Amino acid sequence: MDFLSPHEARLRSVLRIVCGLLFLHFGIAKLFHVPLVPAFAAVGPTDWPEGYAGIIELVTGALLVLGFFSRIAAFIASGEMAAAYFMAHFPASFFPAINQGTPAILFCFVFLYLAAAGPGPWAVNQK
Repeated sequence: MDFLSPHEARLRSVLRIVCGLLFLHFGIAKLFHVPLVPAFAAVGPTDWPEGYAGIIELVTGALLVLGFFSRIAAFIASGEMAAAYFMAHFPASFFPAINQGTPAILFCFVFLYLAAAGPGPWAVNQK
């Protein structure tokens, strides 16, 4: 089952780019209301904590897509998702299927992996 092993580094780049685009999408939705998501409709850039989360998502998402300072951006994004889970989701329920925290958990651990493993070959800087 090693048929994908030769492509590991490139697939890591694909993972970084796709997750960065998804994260960037959340930042754009929170800050610019495009698309208009009812939960983010009243969020402004200085609103705590959603506005600050939107700024982090916008900046780190863009850096991850480009592969520029990817490890630092991924580490910050991972921390934001851990904080988001414990501040917004966990108090509602212990179970992620009930508290709707599954995306936050997945983002947290994918970004933590990217912070440790690096951006892959398709990056502006590969450190």
